[in-house]
Amino acid sequence: MNEKDKMLAGLAYNAGDEQLFADRMHAKSVCHRFNIADPTQLEDQMAILKALLIIKDRAHIEPNFFCDYGYNIEVGSNFYSNHNLTILDVCKVTMGDNVLIGPHVMISTATHPLDPIERQHQEYGANVSIGNNVWIGGNVSILSGVTIGDNCVIGAGSVVTRDIPINSVAVGNPCRVTKTLETKVSA
Repeated sequence: MNEKDKMLAGLAYNAGDEQLFADRMHAKSVCHRFNIADPTQLEDQMAILKALLIIKDRAHIEPNFFCDYGYNIEVGSNFYSNHNLTILDVCKVTMGDNVLIGPHVMISTATHPLDPIERQHQEYGANVSIGNNVWIGGNVSILSGVTIGDNCVIGAGSVVTRDIPINSVAVGNPCRVTKTLETKVSA
């Protein structure tokens, strides 16, 4: 297994690997082009990201947008993200249809060993999954390995450290379910 295969499998890997470094530099270059593109040319601007991310259709991301690799990010239909979305996508990040993301949100699949010696040479990650019809408030952090179910609302400023079940309103640090929604949208 090479370092990229290890990374994608969620195993400990060396992020300093030449191929992974090249992949990150490519993603940073694409993000840079997107972030400085003419904001009045919406289709041209999104076409830049469509060359990097897996986007179904009818998606809009406001600049600035940052990611590690891009090829691990899948966005459903009717997706919207406000300014300053950062996705550390060492593993898969899947977002369903009709997802709305507020400003200054960070989604991180990456994590590090607790041991300080191991931490100097290795990192690893776990997938993040966000269901359909989810609204994520501003300044939210979503950490590795988390699944957010369909129809959820994540309150502004929350730090999501564990799974959130479908039809939930969840807030806080750490993020906790405060209400269950009765919704007309099927999960």
